[in-house]
Amino acid sequence: MNGPLLQRLAIAALVSVVALIFVGAIVRVSGAGLGCPDWPTCWGCLIPPWKKEQVDLSRIDFERFRAKAEGLGRDPESVTPERILDSFNPLHTWTEFVNRLCSLPVGLFTLATFIVATVRRPRRGAVFWAAFASLVLVLFNAWLGARVVYSGLKPGVITLHMAAAMLLIALLVFTAWAAAGDRRWRIVLDGPAAAWARRAIVLLLVVTVAEGVLGSQVREMTDRMKLDLDGAPRSAWAGQLEQTAVYLLHRSFSWVIMAAAAAHFLLARRARRGTTGPCEWLILAVVLAQMVLGAFMSQVVIHPVAQVLHVGLGAVLLCAEALWFLASRARE
Repeated sequence: MNGPLLQRLAIAALVSVVALIFVGAIVRVSGAGLGCPDWPTCWGCLIPPWKKEQVDLSRIDFERFRAKAEGLGRDPESVTPERILDSFNPLHTWTEFVNRLCSLPVGLFTLATFIVATVRRPRRGAVFWAAFASLVLVLFNAWLGARVVYSGLKPGVITLHMAAAMLLIALLVFTAWAAAGDRRWRIVLDGPAAAWARRAIVLLLVVTVAEGVLGSQVREMTDRMKLDLDGAPRSAWAGQLEQTAVYLLHRSFSWVIMAAAAAHFLLARRARRGTTGPCEWLILAVVLAQMVLGAFMSQVVIHPVAQVLHVGLGAVLLCAEALWFLASRARE
């Protein structure tokens, strides 16, 4: 009886992480990352103000604001209460605040998963350790979230934040899958194509993670462009990005993912004797959607909606790949 409960909690934690990645992408593309200039409070309050007149400057830690300005290369002495008040944007503030609220289910469900795994899995097997590692990663990412705010959206911290989220997804997929015990989902493969299909999914997982890290760095550059090219049309951003090696590598890697996904689909179909399961279709469909979104942003305009979908679908793709990887190696 403990298996279904543990599995449901792990699935709930996984869904909340993917949803948070979508919400976090909205925060990034809207420029609301510093809508709450402090952490864990927002403008010194548990519930942020709606308008500038409600801001209580006595609640603000100006030393942290000055340290943030210094980290961004600005004169810390230029940080004054008046300038801080002028930076208040209610839309950005509440967008970031909703993002923080969406992180609460991640912590609660992950903690509940760990508690159930501790109480009902006394032998401390792989499920327990995966649940424990997931909780540690959630706490680490919460700490990183604070560093993101107080570093003024420092690029390296943001990439590490995303990399930790991808690792958390992999751990929660394993926890949810393995918690089913003898009822865990299995993909039965047969023939010479089976080994090649398994190799293809490993390649696909590796390049997906690499592409996610590169993509996070590209988004850091677009964040900077939003500030440096204020007023310039988004259609001009692609030309600027094409001058960077990171963007060109990110774009080239997408073709590797497309080739690996197509190879995996065909090999898996052959190893399953001509049948194709929903997971294989999902992986191929998401990769194709990502290619279309990438081409649209590269050739037309880096649209905010396309950016959000691109980030969120990357998380969905990682879930599907990790699940197929586990199910294809399960033994009776």
